[in-house]
Amino acid sequence: MASSMSGMFPGQQPPAHPAPVPGAAAPLSAPSGSRAPGGSTTLVDDLEASFEACFASLVSQDYVNGTDQEEIRTGVDQCIQKFLDVARQIECFFLQKRLQLSVQKPEQVEKEDISELRNELQRKEMLIQKHLTKIHHWQQVLEDINVQHKKPTELPQGPLAFLEQASANLPAPIKPN
Repeated sequence: MASSMSGMFPGQQPPAHPAPVPGAAAPLSAPSGSRAPGGSTTLVDDLEASFEACFASLVSQDYVNGTDQEEIRTGVDQCIQKFLDVARQIECFFLQKRLQLSVQKPEQVEKEDISELRNELQRKEMLIQKHLTKIHHWQQVLEDINVQHKKPTELPQGPLAFLEQASANLPAPIKPN
């Protein structure tokens, strides 16, 4: 809101970019304390390095040959915590950019929301069709079972019905010549 009102008063210049939030950095650049010697690193570089450190700590010879489980656990926990911290900083950066976009171009955010809703509707329609197909299949199975159960009732009823049915299936006797 403040960035949208800047420049409204005489003699006031709009800021080049909004004030940084603690823990977040400008264009994905890392905090000044974590810069590599000889160049600047970005949060993405830090995330990649911390991710690699997580795996390195799990397969390191020091940990494989080490016997102190508490030391191993502490080292792995530190690597994972660093990875999570950098991931939070990146998330904060993207949330800031999303906030800027929603202030500067609210129609773009609405277009994205509409697109997401359409995709969700399409996904649910496909799910409904899948369930309807299964329902039709099982209805057909039930109908087939009902038809099979109705066939014995079509046979003649009475005390000799079973004998009549059994004798109908016997081959006729061969008459001697």
